[in-house]
Amino acid sequence: METPAETPTEALSLFDRRYEPNVAEVNQLCDSLMELKPGSQVPYIDPQHDVDEARIVSLFSNNGPAHPSGFITAGSDEAMTRLLGVHWQVGLRPEYVMPWNVHPWYTPGEPHTKLTKEEVQEGLRPLLRFLALVPRASVIVAHGTEAQRLCAAFLKTENRMIYRRSFKIYKARSAEGRSFGATEERQQESLAEMRLAYKDAMARTGLAATGR
Repeated sequence: METPAETPTEALSLFDRRYEPNVAEVNQLCDSLMELKPGSQVPYIDPQHDVDEARIVSLFSNNGPAHPSGFITAGSDEAMTRLLGVHWQVGLRPEYVMPWNVHPWYTPGEPHTKLTKEEVQEGLRPLLRFLALVPRASVIVAHGTEAQRLCAAFLKTENRMIYRRSFKIYKARSAEGRSFGATEERQQESLAEMRLAYKDAMARTGLAATGR
C-alpha cells in the first residue's frame, strides 16, 4: 500500500520515480491504458513495490475519486492508514504486495462513486495484463464487492496462469470506513478478519507473518 508524500516537493520526487526498474513495466501498462481512453487518469504503482518480488495483489473496489498523489491507494487517507496498519501488524513488506484497481480508469471531475457491472467487466483485460507482469503473484486479496466480482470473472476465464500459479482469492472488506460498521467493536472485528486474510495469504506464498 502507498503512503503519499507529505509535501509537494516530496510528492513530485516520488512521482518522478514511477519508472524505476522495479515498477517500470506496470506503470508503462498504466500509460498504455490511459492511451486507450484519452482524457482518463490511471493511477500508478508506488515505487516502494516490486514486480519481481510481489506475491500478493491487493485488489481495490475503487469507489471514489482518484487520490491526489497519482498512485493507486486503498481509498481515502483513512482507508490507506487502516490497510497500512494491517500490513504492518502482519509483517507484510511493500515489496511483497502489489495494488491494483478493479476499474483502472478515472475521469477527472467525475465522482466515481459506484462501479457498474460493465465497468467491472471492463477491468478484466487490464487485470490479466497486470497479472502477467507480476510473475510470482499467486494470491489476490479482493477488497469489496466489485473486486470480488472481478475475481470471479477472472477465475471463469480459465487462463493458464490460474492453474500454473495455483491462484487463490481471499475476500476482504473494503478499507473504507463505511464498510466497517458503526460500532468500534465491529470495526475491530473487521480489521481482525482482514489481518487473518493477509496472514493466510502470506503463509500460502511462503512469507512469514507476525502478530496474532
